Amino acid sequence: MLLQVVASHAGNIGTLWVFLLPEAHTCRENGKMRQKIQAWVLEHRIHLSIALPLVVLLTIFWFLGADERAKLQVQHEELAKMEALQKVRSELKQKLGPALLHNQFPAEAEISLEDRSSHLKVEYTLDADLQREATHLLKSYHPDYGAIFIMDATTGAVRAMVSYQKDTADSDAAENLALRGTYPAASIFKIVTATAALDRYKLSPDTLVMFKGGNHTLYKRNVLFSHPDRWSREMTLREAFARSINSVFGRLTLERMQPKDIQDYAVRFGFNQPIQTDLPIDPGFTQIPQEKSFALAEIVSGYNRITRMSPAQGAMIAGSVANGGVMRVPFVVQALRDQQNNIVWKPESVTAGVTMTGEGAERLKDLMEATIRQGTSRKTFRSLVRDRKFKELELGGKTGSLLGDNPKGKVDWFVGYAIGGPDDKLAIGAITVNKEYWTVKSSFLAQSLFKRHFKDQFSNKNRDFFNAGLGQ
Repeated sequence: MLLQVVASHAGNIGTLWVFLLPEAHTCRENGKMRQKIQAWVLEHRIHLSIALPLVVLLTIFWFLGADERAKLQVQHEELAKMEALQKVRSELKQKLGPALLHNQFPAEAEISLEDRSSHLKVEYTLDADLQREATHLLKSYHPDYGAIFIMDATTGAVRAMVSYQKDTADSDAAENLALRGTYPAASIFKIVTATAALDRYKLSPDTLVMFKGGNHTLYKRNVLFSHPDRWSREMTLREAFARSINSVFGRLTLERMQPKDIQDYAVRFGFNQPIQTDLPIDPGFTQIPQEKSFALAEIVSGYNRITRMSPAQGAMIAGSVANGGVMRVPFVVQALRDQQNNIVWKPESVTAGVTMTGEGAERLKDLMEATIRQGTSRKTFRSLVRDRKFKELELGGKTGSLLGDNPKGKVDWFVGYAIGGPDDKLAIGAITVNKEYWTVKSSFLAQSLFKRHFKDQFSNKNRDFFNAGLGQ
């Protein structure tokens, strides 16, 4: 009978609960709970014989579910905060986006906050030294196209965002290539594949994978084989990642993983997802075949022009590795001020998603460090790695290259990170595109900027260490 009553008055139960919840705690303390219940009963014309059992059930639920309600309240407050933050960031993207897309940073703008429009001063997160150095590097080496995007891996604050086009180098109409998502991801997508293997399947960097063929080609006969022969060989996942061996990643996926694994981790890294930021960043795109096939091997190795991404997303991917698997949303507006110079709005760090577990991130760092020390970036990073001043600097990265069609030319990628301490983690996405001749490698741009940023920090550390030794 009681259950029938509860069922017939389910809507009223919800009404009573919502009516009581905001002041339930204070009501128990000051004795006003009874009056609130009586008022509600009279308002809804419910007989006391019905209302009393409902109140009893609600009271039991209240005391038994205190922890759950507290968690729900915290989640509700966080969600409300996120919605408010996202509303402002959407407004910033709308008002500042057109200028940012052309490498301009307006000092003031008409911004709507809490449904009231005001003319506000805009402060940016950019590091003047890094921004200046990135600009200098691209103008010095003048590739046909180049872009650099650097962010704080811990917070998401953008530290440098530079774009260069040789044919429009001095034009205000030049497009911001750092936000453009039309470049083939190439071997950068191997980060997604490696993460699925290391994080979901708990494989080790020392796991051996059997494959055939050359180091940088990808042919069906070398991927779709069922039995080893005299041309078969083995390579560790670490070495295959560092040297970017396509066939190994094709075989790894076909032998040990499923297409859904790649799909899941691609989404975690931001592919096929809008990036909720104050910047007009193009979302990355990929299309994962739903069956094990050569087409799947092409996707997981990056040997295709289907998967595309921006330098900004590249920095986000590298940043998530440096940040233990937590990917931050990049943001470029540091504060808004009124005409009296009072701060009226400041951003907060927002998590875009969790790409992997902390353990998975440590395994992936092993692979990305190998790229720097013994893989495709070893030559460009050699001077930095051998410099004793930077011996405590933790470095990791991934390179990629492929012919692109928008813009046309040979695309050269570097995404990576440099960790100088718990609160000093830089992540970079750098790209150059050349129609005919190389002028500079993206990995060289990255190591130059890392060296510039951490030079003073580690020089001061070494000086303090030396002085402390003299004082003993």
